[in-house]
Amino acid sequence: MASVASTEVELTRFTQQAPEIESQRNEPVDESHVSSSLPPTDGGKDAWLFLLSCFMLEALIWGFAASFGIFQEHYSTHEFAGSSNIAVIGACAMGIMYMALIPAFALLKSFPRLRAWATPVGLATMCLSLGLGSLATSVTHLIITQGVLYAIGGGIAWTPILFYIEEWWVRRRGFAYGATFAGLGLSGAVLPVILQWLLSTYGFRTTLRVYALAFVALNFPVLFFFKPRLPLSQTTQSRSFDMSFWTCSNYLILQSGNIIQGLGYFLPAIYLPTYARSLGASGMESTVTLILLNAAAFVGSFCMGAAVDRFDVVNCLFVSAIGSTLAVFLLWGFATSLAPLYVFCLVYGAFAGSTASSWSAIIRDTKAKRSGADAGMVFAFLSAGKGLSNVSSGPLSEALLHVGNWRAGMAYGSGYGALIVFTGATALLSGWSFAAKRIGWL
Repeated sequence: MASVASTEVELTRFTQQAPEIESQRNEPVDESHVSSSLPPTDGGKDAWLFLLSCFMLEALIWGFAASFGIFQEHYSTHEFAGSSNIAVIGACAMGIMYMALIPAFALLKSFPRLRAWATPVGLATMCLSLGLGSLATSVTHLIITQGVLYAIGGGIAWTPILFYIEEWWVRRRGFAYGATFAGLGLSGAVLPVILQWLLSTYGFRTTLRVYALAFVALNFPVLFFFKPRLPLSQTTQSRSFDMSFWTCSNYLILQSGNIIQGLGYFLPAIYLPTYARSLGASGMESTVTLILLNAAAFVGSFCMGAAVDRFDVVNCLFVSAIGSTLAVFLLWGFATSLAPLYVFCLVYGAFAGSTASSWSAIIRDTKAKRSGADAGMVFAFLSAGKGLSNVSSGPLSEALLHVGNWRAGMAYGSGYGALIVFTGATALLSGWSFAAKRIGWL
């Protein structure tokens, strides 16, 4: 009887403990428990601080490269006057950084633990590139440092955003990308003034060193908020790459429009300060062209990001293409004074500068047809498409400028005529997905 009683006591104890043991066994896969212990998505203090850090990284990483027009004008009139391929520096800085997202994304997906180190290492590389660039004695040196090395560091530093933004922003992802890309517009409106003053006062060597130091000071606090929402153990650990989106007509057509738009998109930012100088503008008046261009892109990025969450991305891109085209042909083409040129900068910046904010919707529509496609890899290839166009636009712009003066009035006969027409044509053709949809290809 004692043995039976003992058995009953042990059985009762086991029965009482069973639910607790079962709960402990299932805890790692209890989604409701995990969700309740994590900060919320699409809002809340942590999500907004993360988005602010993305905004700042975008502003500091891409804003400097986007302000190369100030360096273009300075290099061509001061230390490297008469040198060729100056435009290649800016084309490499932006273009290679766009393309660097593919290998950087592949590396960080294959080795997830490197994501925490990517941004600090990338930022350090960028600072090193600026320091070495300040020692340059030829355009070739600047292409390697301020161009290529800066771009590699920037691509590595920026890529973790692709992983983390998917965790923090779900329903309002288009808005999140738009807010991130708006950082480029804001810094592009502020940096030209600072860089113009530094270059005219201290020269390019001191300017590059000052920006490198400011880069460290401004980025350090950002890193405290730039973090994943999910612990690494709870994220998807698949390291394979689903490239099926390359067989999706939706992706191919929208990617082709993205590449076409990129061929002409970067040319105004490179040559507007120089063109303004040809109209008699002072150094600061020529800098205003970039300020207005990027300030308008800041507003346009927010608008496009919000629009693609609600409307068909094809229609949004068509509106962007038409607005950009009209701005180039009717405003820049007929601008023989600063006032209409400034208006062009505002209109073109708002319409053309917002297209990258549509990429989240392109990814969404592509995944609707190829559900296994990796969103980050789709983004990386869209970025690479823009980067390929950017790199090509450097030497292409040099060739367009050598076409010579056209027998035409207004800006078309200023020596920039071929450049203006090419920019307008690529802007128009970038919206061809609208026609493709009407035909039934989308």
